[in-house]
Amino acid sequence: MLGCEGGGVGLRYRLTLATGLVECLCFAGVVFGWASLVFVLKTDGYFTDLCVNLTTGPNSTVETDCSGQDEQFSLVFTVTSFMNNFLTLPNGFIFDRFGTMATRLLGICLYTTGTLMVAFSSSALSMLLFPALSFIAVGGILFLITNIQVGNLFGSHRSTIITLYNGAFDSSSAVFLIIKVMHEGGVSLRSSFLILSVCSVIHLLRTFFLMPNTHIPYPLPEGFTYGVSPGKSNSYNVEESEKTPAETDDMPLQPDDGQQSEDSGKVASFRSCVQSGFFLWHLVWLSVMQLRHYLFIGTLNPMLNRLADNDSALVSQYTNAFAFTQLCGVLCAPWNGLIMDRHKGKPLAPGETDKEADLRSSSLSLFLTSLQCLLFSICASSPLLPLQYLTFILQVLNRSFLYGGNAAFVSIAFPGVHFGKLYGLVMSLSAVVSLLQYPCFALVKGALGGDPFYVNIALTLLTLLAFIHPINIFYHCRKLTNQREDMAGGAAITLAEAKM
Repeated sequence: MLGCEGGGVGLRYRLTLATGLVECLCFAGVVFGWASLVFVLKTDGYFTDLCVNLTTGPNSTVETDCSGQDEQFSLVFTVTSFMNNFLTLPNGFIFDRFGTMATRLLGICLYTTGTLMVAFSSSALSMLLFPALSFIAVGGILFLITNIQVGNLFGSHRSTIITLYNGAFDSSSAVFLIIKVMHEGGVSLRSSFLILSVCSVIHLLRTFFLMPNTHIPYPLPEGFTYGVSPGKSNSYNVEESEKTPAETDDMPLQPDDGQQSEDSGKVASFRSCVQSGFFLWHLVWLSVMQLRHYLFIGTLNPMLNRLADNDSALVSQYTNAFAFTQLCGVLCAPWNGLIMDRHKGKPLAPGETDKEADLRSSSLSLFLTSLQCLLFSICASSPLLPLQYLTFILQVLNRSFLYGGNAAFVSIAFPGVHFGKLYGLVMSLSAVVSLLQYPCFALVKGALGGDPFYVNIALTLLTLLAFIHPINIFYHCRKLTNQREDMAGGAAITLAEAKM
């Protein structure tokens, strides 16, 4: 089913899908275009008071050392990326408890406040960047959280749409490239961010007309409607729906014993989900790769300056190339969804549930994501400037797979009633790990004399931990298959003995 319930309902589903894609593509993840924005902020003199003049060489040549400025910009991104993920936990609770409308209104308020703060900041008010970028990041992730459920409207294409939205979230980082190009053309930073602020009207209209008050359930009830003046009530209780015996395959598949729950008529508790091996290894999988990406994005500008010998034109060229590749995230992410949905429409093995089939299909996606990150980290460790073009391609491919796969796996492996909380918790805990990016940056600037080679090697080795998660899932699914075969064989023997 492609969400075509017929007539106006099908049209509403498609409009929700299209406008959600635009929202994620143009607004949700703009802060990850940080490298482009830093270029503009440096041009406008932000944190220039941290630059110092140094006298070097026998001729007493005066050089400007802006390492303190770079460190401050790195700290802004560290705080922003941390807040983006860490606050996903309370935001997930808000989404599960109060529903879509309340969550989106909170996101719109934060996003608008952040864009207005950047618009009215200046080189003298550089510190405003800390709260401003954090507000934009948190508001953007709230847009993404509320849009992920749109995949529930499109049954067999659910994972594809979830990954598509996450890819659009990644591609929205190119918005800061547009701001950079407009700034070079004479458009001020203030004007650009005022335009983003005015666009909040679009988010409000979509909230009231094309999104539900509460949640979009899965599986989707027949004739489900939402928005203003719907033909039917949209006050479905997702939790009650998931407690029915027919839908017990929405419970987490525990890797320890292969059993869904002691009581198959109840949804697994939030606590049991958090304590499962699946959740813990998924957290490791996400954390190590996210740390690699955050350190790369946060230090891209000083890295390019070092490799390009501070040639500003060359740095601008590579910064633009990086930002352009981010646009491809929305094209790369659906491939991950197709990998996860490749089994849909095919007959299940005897005794296999839809949930087990989804989980088995996800192992390949998780493995490919880990492999991409390893290749990306190896290329990023190279001191060859032209090779960074390949690094940019691998980075956007891996990042689109990483976040799309993260959201899709949480929705597959655990009950939908806990989605917001579990998604928020895994993002929050991974945010704590991402704080390591700042001491890594300080280590490079200090003891390593600006050369990140050894830090890059350490992070490359760390990414090897990500392979444990897909391998664990693969062997868990194989164990379930063997159990079904043994049970089927035992039943056949019993039947044969009864006939004798």
